[in-house]
Amino acid sequence: MIEVKERTRRKTKAIKSSPEMIGEQVTVNGWVRTHRAQKTFSFVELNDGSEVSNLQIIIESKTPGYESLLEKLQTGAAISVIGTVVESPGKGQSVEVHATRFSIIGEAPSDYILQKKRHSFEFLRTIAHLRPRTNTFGAVSRVRSAMAFATHKFFQERDFAYVQTPLITASDCEGAGEMFSVSTLDKSNPPKNKDGSIDFSQDFFGAEAYLTVSGQLNGEAYAQALTDIYTFGPTFRAENSNTSRHLAEFWMIEPEMAFADLETVMDLAEDYLKYLVSYAMTKCTSDIEFFNKFIDKELIERLTHVIGTPCTRLSYTDAIEILKNCKKKFEFPVSWGTDLQSEHERFLCEEHFKGPVILYNYPKDIKPFYMRVNEDGKTVAAMDLLVPGVGELMGGSQREERLDILLKNMEAHDLDKETYDWYVDLRRYGSTPHGGFGLGFERLVQYVTSMENIRDVSAFPRYPKHAKF
Repeated sequence: MIEVKERTRRKTKAIKSSPEMIGEQVTVNGWVRTHRAQKTFSFVELNDGSEVSNLQIIIESKTPGYESLLEKLQTGAAISVIGTVVESPGKGQSVEVHATRFSIIGEAPSDYILQKKRHSFEFLRTIAHLRPRTNTFGAVSRVRSAMAFATHKFFQERDFAYVQTPLITASDCEGAGEMFSVSTLDKSNPPKNKDGSIDFSQDFFGAEAYLTVSGQLNGEAYAQALTDIYTFGPTFRAENSNTSRHLAEFWMIEPEMAFADLETVMDLAEDYLKYLVSYAMTKCTSDIEFFNKFIDKELIERLTHVIGTPCTRLSYTDAIEILKNCKKKFEFPVSWGTDLQSEHERFLCEEHFKGPVILYNYPKDIKPFYMRVNEDGKTVAAMDLLVPGVGELMGGSQREERLDILLKNMEAHDLDKETYDWYVDLRRYGSTPHGGFGLGFERLVQYVTSMENIRDVSAFPRYPKHAKF
């Protein structure tokens, strides 16, 4: 093996986007996508993951070690190249690198599984550790990375404090009971109370504990001190949902604002959506163009429309009337008081309004205990932001700041007052109108990339019967 010393190591994206680098000697590292050997030289398509397209490397036969290393230039091999950036006569590329020295960093066998051919997304899920090397999943990863950074940028520019809320909790934010247990007790012989129930007082935390479904309740506590906060971290749902829209582990963005009403929450949600979409289109242009070409030919048009079009705002009651009076036949019938299904949400934003929609003022009985009850006594100040292709993207509300009404809601939802006593304290001491929303980050990435299955926008997705890798 020929040792290659580090010179000015460059990413392929920087080389291809900087004409002023022509004539410069660089070191470039990456993985071989294809290799074509001619009589006196070889073409190598190199990709280092910095962008979707490859960088062409020309290696002449007089290059030191050429003959001995030629057979090792297999698809998938990791190589390091020192060479000069030159103008390329080839179509579709402005520059290429003419190698003066190269070495094999990591070999790949001839039966390397990711040869240059199409693989189904279903198959690639079985090799999730290798799929980031494909064009599609490399592009997904870059878009996701950019949007994660943009999330912090958006909130920091608006003076929101970033709060890291706990992943282990004794409170069920949603009141749905779909939580993963966390315990160190002996599963085969747990300690028991006199009535035969498990004695969780002997567990690690001295009580039943779970993986969190949301950081919202903890976030509310900090909003009541710092005014505007946001959380961004993993959350967990023990839902047995094998759908293209659900994961058991996903990342959630949850801003929370004191001195805010539902209108403020809706404004922030719409601003955040437009900011993130615009950022992705600006910073990941070649990746978005890739998705537009190979995944969804209407993607760029749809994203551009979202950025430039105000969200339609519609009450739940009015939405029900539209759904009841339309000619479309739904699998799930609609009536006032029923929770909307994905087919209803997608009809509203894809077919009826043809753009993003914010629904608000939902029936009290289908929403969690913490949402503020409206003056009609039947609805709560809740909102959902719907987008074409996905349906519900964000859900939020103004929170119930009135102590007496919150206690009644908790009783109606049969919640343990002792467990939530700390949360009730926030209404006892300096309570303010406040609100926020929650956004499943993977759904946003799914929307911006137009990937059909949410399992393909998570690096190592967790879903029922699957926790591999």
